[in-house]
Parts: sequence; C-alpha cells; structure tokens
Amino acid sequence: MARRFIDISVALEAGIKSDPPIMLPEINYLDHKMTAPQVASFFPGLTAEDLPGGEGWAVEMMNVSTHNGTHLDAPYHHHSTMDGGKPAATIDEVPLEWCFNPGVKLDFRHLPDGYVVRADEVRAELDRIGHTLRPLDIVVVNTAAGARYGHDDYVDSGCGMGREATLFLLDHGVRVTGTDAWSWDAPFSHTAKRWAETHDPSIIWEGHRASMHTGYCHMEKLSNLEALPATGFTISCFPVKIKRASAGFTRAVAILEDEG
Repeated sequence: MARRFIDISVALEAGIKSDPPIMLPEINYLDHKMTAPQVASFFPGLTAEDLPGGEGWAVEMMNVSTHNGTHLDAPYHHHSTMDGGKPAATIDEVPLEWCFNPGVKLDFRHLPDGYVVRADEVRAELDRIGHTLRPLDIVVVNTAAGARYGHDDYVDSGCGMGREATLFLLDHGVRVTGTDAWSWDAPFSHTAKRWAETHDPSIIWEGHRASMHTGYCHMEKLSNLEALPATGFTISCFPVKIKRASAGFTRAVAILEDEG
C-alpha cells in the first residue's frame, strides 16, 4: 500500500490577514550576505570575503505568539483548570498519545459565519458520513473560513463549535479536535453581537471552556481540509514543546494509506 501525505497546516507567514492586528506575527529574514559578518566573528582573523561566495547563513528572527500559524491549544489556554477542577495541562504536558490517531472530518462549510454548531448537528453529520466515534479519534471541522485564510474577513469567517457540540465529542473519548477557522468557537465579532443582546457571559468562548469539564486540545488555522475524505486517514499533530505554554506550533498532516 502506498502512503500519501496531505499537509493540513498553513505556513507561518507575516504580512497577511491571519490574526487580529494585535496578534499578527513579525518575521525578519536575514539572508546569507547579511549574516556573513556574524559567521566571521566566530573565527578571529577571518573576513566575510573568506567565506564561500562571501556568504554566511540564512536565519529568521521572529516576534510571534504561540497561537500564530497552525497550532495546538493546550487545556491551559482555555482555563486554569480542567476535568472539573484539576490544574490544566500546558502544551508540554499534553499526552503524545492524543496527537497521532485516526481522523474524522465534519463538513460544515454550508453553515453561515458566526453560527454555533449544536450536538444534534454533529450527530447528524456523523450519521451522514457513516462514522461511529471512537476514543481518541481526532475530529476536524471544515468551515467556510478555510477558503478565506489571508483575506480581510478571515477572523470573522466560519461557524464555531458550541459547548454542547464540544462536550458531545469529549463524552465519546475525543481529546483532540481542529478547525480551519481562526477559533474553535464562533468568531468574536459575531459572539459580541449576541452578547450585546443577551449579556449572557456563558456564550463567550463556550467551546473552549468545555475543557473545564473535560480537558482537551484543539488545532486552529488548519488548511486544505476539503482535500480530505470524511474518514480513512490518520492525523499527526505533535506540538512544539514549549515549557509551561498555552499552545505549540504543529505541522499537522493527514496520512492516507492508498491501495496500489
């Protein structure tokens, strides 16, 4: 059997609309000519001209959030507690067993921006694709936001997963989920309108806060989910190990075993 890899990550990139303005990443690219003096400084008497082609190394300096690019949120990002009051796990404490498992794709691209998905809609989509959830399945949600990445309206696009829908997944043993939207929850701009009408704080970040009941991780800013089948693939999403952090960058990949 041939193995096929589908990249479901976005590149960490500056200069595009990937996050709210206060969270945009900055990347300073240093090319080989710029760094030749750096390399030469390690060897007294060596000049930049002595190096092959007068070149040093290529290196990038970044000012980023752990939530820029495709990343895995730890339970600690959602709240200081999880599992009904236990200290929430940081990204370096997330079990690796959670991060390499069969994948399931729910297609909610038809739902409007800002819509909050319910448990019965998750159940209906699972019935449509003919899948019964198993413990540690990695469930990813294809929303309308995936097609808007890098555009001005990206952070306002796509549906979100509500508390009820999230708990439905967690009650079936799911511990890692993902979305191609900016947030697992509905975009803040839409939630803010509902908040202005209801002044009900429970609607704010309700999908994230489900972790207070059952700790879990989710990926945000996934990509290329439309290229995946509903089932029949494995997802690898091991996070970068950052001490006591709320998230870690991940090169999320879907792996398909093709008969051939």
